[in-house]
Amino acid sequence: MTKIPRQLAKNKITSLNLKNKKKTKDDLNAENYLKIVKEKIGFIPNVLAAFSNFPKQFEGFTKLYNSIMLGDSGLTKLEREMIAVTVSSLNHCYYCIVAHGSAVRELSGDPQLGERLISNLEATNLAKKHQVMLRYVKELTKNPSDVNKKSRDELSKNGFSDRDIWDISLITGFFNMTNRLAIATEMEPNDIYHSSHR
Repeated sequence: MTKIPRQLAKNKITSLNLKNKKKTKDDLNAENYLKIVKEKIGFIPNVLAAFSNFPKQFEGFTKLYNSIMLGDSGLTKLEREMIAVTVSSLNHCYYCIVAHGSAVRELSGDPQLGERLISNLEATNLAKKHQVMLRYVKELTKNPSDVNKKSRDELSKNGFSDRDIWDISLITGFFNMTNRLAIATEMEPNDIYHSSHR
């Protein structure tokens, strides 16, 4: 029988050589941000390490990410991570499935929820509100031109405000963008994500 090799992260964060040659004040800001992240969570997520090579992009990315995933919203942090996992699953984005799957496990206390969302949204035991939310996310990801008033009305009927619908749509759009970047560059998730919160 042929032995199946153990799957390990590659030595590179992405398949691209992204090392920034010139150091500027903006580089120092990015480096300081990464130090704070490492102190807070114990490691530097590879997506931040990659973006840090381009300080202006890094600044824009981190501000938008922090605003939509950690800032004020009618959506819980878990709901936002469920959206991230659902979008990433539909796009087959390895990096984000692994990273945000870990966040879903952490926030829900459920070691299965993220993986059920990834494998088959319809096989999850979710409240109707969340099923409707994630079906909207699926439609916006796979068939964005089909999203219309009826799509939004279904969310409203299930307790989502106009601001919530904005946030659901923004998070969906954000992860469709980051998924494409991670896929295109073969971004590797940090090893710690695979075993955390299990």
